[in-house]
Amino acid sequence: MREAAFVKCNSTKWQRLEQLAAQGSEGTITADEASALYIELNDDLSYARTFYPGAQVTSYLNTLAASLHRRIYRNQRTGLGRFITFWKTELPLLLAGTRRQLVLSATIFLTAVLIGGLSAHYDTTFTRLILGDGYVDMTLENIKEGKPMAVYGSSGMMDMFFGITLNNIMVSFYAFALGVLLSYGTWLILVQNGIMLGAFQYFMYQQGVLRESLLAIWLHGTVEISCIVIAGSAGLVMGNSILFPGTYTRLASFRRGALQGMKIVVGLVPCFILAGFIESFITRRSADMHPAVNLTIIFGSLAFIIGYFILYPYHVQRTHGNHRIAQAA
Repeated sequence: MREAAFVKCNSTKWQRLEQLAAQGSEGTITADEASALYIELNDDLSYARTFYPGAQVTSYLNTLAASLHRRIYRNQRTGLGRFITFWKTELPLLLAGTRRQLVLSATIFLTAVLIGGLSAHYDTTFTRLILGDGYVDMTLENIKEGKPMAVYGSSGMMDMFFGITLNNIMVSFYAFALGVLLSYGTWLILVQNGIMLGAFQYFMYQQGVLRESLLAIWLHGTVEISCIVIAGSAGLVMGNSILFPGTYTRLASFRRGALQGMKIVVGLVPCFILAGFIESFITRRSADMHPAVNLTIIFGSLAFIIGYFILYPYHVQRTHGNHRIAQAA
């Protein structure tokens, strides 16, 4: 990009930053906007240093970055305030800026679920190939005994809670971290988990216990599966930042995408803890619960996921109308 085009493309943003750095302008820009703009300014400075070394715009951005650094870190939020800001504003804004990646992640996963179900339908050995003979044989035995979901009561509640929660967090981390392989690693994790889910649910249908499995598995699966898909979107954010750096250098774009993706994954940790709690302490009792209770938990979980991760970001985006949302490449 020519220097003149670079300046023209970013001049409005830099004027906002000058306004922030100026004395007596504390009330004109929110702290959240200042933080996001400061990150973008450093990316612009890195780009200028690479392509316009010694140019006037590089010197200007360096001076502006120094002034803004002093301004932000003199008034930075710490402790509980910073924690609240992350969940109330920062994470929702990131989610609002990565909608395309979320749609793509969900599309990949749902397509894989369909592939898993169709493969199990047309190939009687597919379910055993995907889930393993041991798990299939154990489930068949449980079905014969009239307890198709007995696997959830096969171990202690606390041991199950810690084991499942850690495993789910690791799966989400892998879905994110493997995005560094130009997004294809994330695709692999999403496809693998989607095929397993599709094959398993069709297996339950074949055995005539689909209703029981849906009422049990989706008690925790609503949150768990949704978060895996969201973690996949975080991986795509990082991977696409390498593939499509836009006006940034590839390294600057990667750092930006990795930071955005990591914040999304960190935001999922409480949800995985919730899913682990439900699976360990509630799912094992699903057969003894009235279906209305199961459905209340399932749809309540779905409402939470849709509300916080999809609808609330729209609200925050509208509220911060002047806030430049960091769009992933």
